[in-house]
Parts: sequence; C-alpha cells; structure tokens
Amino acid sequence: MALIFDDPLDQRSSDDTDRGWGERPAGSGDAAADLARFLDEKPPHHI
Repeated sequence: MALIFDDPLDQRSSDDTDRGWGERPAGSGDAAADLARFLDEKPPHHI
C-alpha cells in the first residue's frame, strides 16, 4: 500500500455540489408530491 501525500482540500467533494446536500430534482409543482415529501422529512416529534 502506497502512502499518498496529496492535499485533500484540493479535491472536490460531493458536498461542493447541490447533489451532495440531498436535494431532490425539481418536481412538477404537484401538491400531492409536496405533501409526500413533507411527511417523509418531518421530524419524529411532529405529528
């Protein structure tokens, strides 16, 4: 196994793009899809 001494900050990570933050593709403005996303992402302490 070779040691690599590159600077890790020179490389682009997935967090450097919008895709790295868990963004979903833009929807069609469908209210049912918006409600489904809200229910999927709500915190567990909200009913």
